[in-house]
Amino acid sequence: MNPTATKTVYLIRHGQSVDNASPVFQSVNSPLSDKGQRQAAAIAERMKTVTFDTLIASPILRAKQTAEAIAKATDVKLELSDLFVERIKPGSIDGKSWHDPDAVATYKSWEENLYGNGPKIEEGESFAESVKRADAALEFLRKHPAQTIAVVTHGHFLRTLVAKVLLGDNLTGDLLKRFQMLASVENTGITVLRYKDAYEEDPCWRLWTLNDHAHFAE
Repeated sequence: MNPTATKTVYLIRHGQSVDNASPVFQSVNSPLSDKGQRQAAAIAERMKTVTFDTLIASPILRAKQTAEAIAKATDVKLELSDLFVERIKPGSIDGKSWHDPDAVATYKSWEENLYGNGPKIEEGESFAESVKRADAALEFLRKHPAQTIAVVTHGHFLRTLVAKVLLGDNLTGDLLKRFQMLASVENTGITVLRYKDAYEEDPCWRLWTLNDHAHFAE
């Protein structure tokens, strides 16, 4: 075993946003709701008990606000990275109602592409693009000089990272869709990845904890 291979990453989903609690396709500019602000305060208190060297966050408002609460509570400097933004939706549906037939049609067409079976829809991220970004994010974390890192990100992309760790090159669009449907990640839930070796195994990313939200159980 090579102790220098060990690295720990705390993946944190942002607090609830206003759009999370609304029947709309979430806008990138949606701020934390009142509940989300309470969740951000709770996860900030929780992270005061965790030793970590670096704090990284998606620059999207709901993640940035959550990370700012953690930074203030822990006095760890915040870095922003586009690698950890949420899946990129078609811009035309941003903030649109779930009952808007045009927005729903666009969303469904894009979702087919997100899981690998449809054409490119506006700037919406495809399956290949999403997995490529997950690979880049994991490599970025592996090469980062810090040994313990907290990352505030988003539910869908967080699950994509976990699915890539668990399934590697065997990950398909259908498997990703199923994983997204069945693996719950609460707002401010903590998922822990470790890059380490094991008996007769080379170092790799390993899932250690999924969706720990004991700090804010409701």
